[in-house]
Amino acid sequence: MKTYIALLRGINVSGQKKVPMAELKACLEDLSYRNVRTYIQSGNVVFQKADASPAQLEKQIEDQLLARFGFQVPTLVKEPPELEYVLNHNPFLREGKDPDRLYLTFLADTPAAERVALLDEVDYSPEAFVLDGKNIFFFSPSGYGRAKMNNNFFEQKLKVDATTRNWRTVNRLWEMAGEE
Repeated sequence: MKTYIALLRGINVSGQKKVPMAELKACLEDLSYRNVRTYIQSGNVVFQKADASPAQLEKQIEDQLLARFGFQVPTLVKEPPELEYVLNHNPFLREGKDPDRLYLTFLADTPAAERVALLDEVDYSPEAFVLDGKNIFFFSPSGYGRAKMNNNFFEQKLKVDATTRNWRTVNRLWEMAGEE
């Protein structure tokens, strides 16, 4: 059995796309996923499954949630080494930035170079970001709720599905993945 981390986008936000965590857990258990554990209400799940590709798991989860709840839930599935990488490569930690103001935007695909160039034209200082493959390390000194460079901003500029988590959540999911 391998451990995976599923990141669901846009559930339980402002009363939209309500997915109770007990029902989310049951959905994944219905797919024969093992040791399913959720973390907070924003769609974070750690589970085990026989070896499968993240793309296969994403499709299974999305299809299951559509059938159960009647709406699309974009889902990204990560493996523990991917979380370990981001935890060890956050440039804002090396700069001494407040971890409570750090976020990670996970991208579904590596964005096209011409789309990345569009980001260089935008300056919302003191907000700052570093794009690293399919990850965006993001610093927002005013907090994420006031950020101009939010998840929708990155999706629109890069034309790639994305989901964002605060730094504390990324760390907790890594810890949970190690507890299997």
